[in-house]
Amino acid sequence: MKLFRRKEKPAPARPGPAQLAERFWQGWYELLPEVSAALGDREPQRVENQLCDLVAALHPELHFSLDRGQRAIYALVVSGQEDPRLRPYTDAWRAAAPAEDAIWEYHDSVPPVPDPTLVTVNLGTHRIPLAEVRVVAQVDGDVVDVAVYHPEMAALDQAARDAMTYLPLDAALGERLAAERLRRVETASTEPADTIGLMELRALVQELVADRALRSRTSGERDGSQPQVRDQNGA
Repeated sequence: MKLFRRKEKPAPARPGPAQLAERFWQGWYELLPEVSAALGDREPQRVENQLCDLVAALHPELHFSLDRGQRAIYALVVSGQEDPRLRPYTDAWRAAAPAEDAIWEYHDSVPPVPDPTLVTVNLGTHRIPLAEVRVVAQVDGDVVDVAVYHPEMAALDQAARDAMTYLPLDAALGERLAAERLRRVETASTEPADTIGLMELRALVQELVADRALRSRTSGERDGSQPQVRDQNGA
């Protein structure tokens, strides 16, 4: 007797980012009444598991947060922490997002805090005002090398020290701009000379971005300019 082996069906292909983003927003609309009720009761943890599942279905390595908005009451942030592998998913998610309104705004990376010097971070038993953060910034072309100092830095364990190195930078610049413009980031255990505050760092980096945009625009205009044509009299 001849034996036959059943052919295994191939695993279904994973949908692309655009289709997964559409599924996310369908799930968001269905969950939105519960989200609104939980936020209204100041109990966002009630919908944390459902939102975790919703974001994980888009991609399991994405992170999310429900925050106070800058243009609306609330902000939904879905971030790949600037991992280029995850950028197609956050791009598709943002492209498929509904129009912002008075209640919700949407971000595909952690946005900057309007004024980080008003923020106090709780790390264990330590309350750390970001107004006391000092930064050494060395500009090299379009990027900046920084060293971050806070008077409480030496009293923190390594994990908290790492958090206090990067968190103020994200608060001042936003996750995306920090990833694009900060090249080397170090922790300073003692206060260096010639430091600046977080708002001064923001102004410095924004000036670099503006200068680069101006150079690109000027270069484009120069490349696209038409040569002058002389008339027959040489004028």
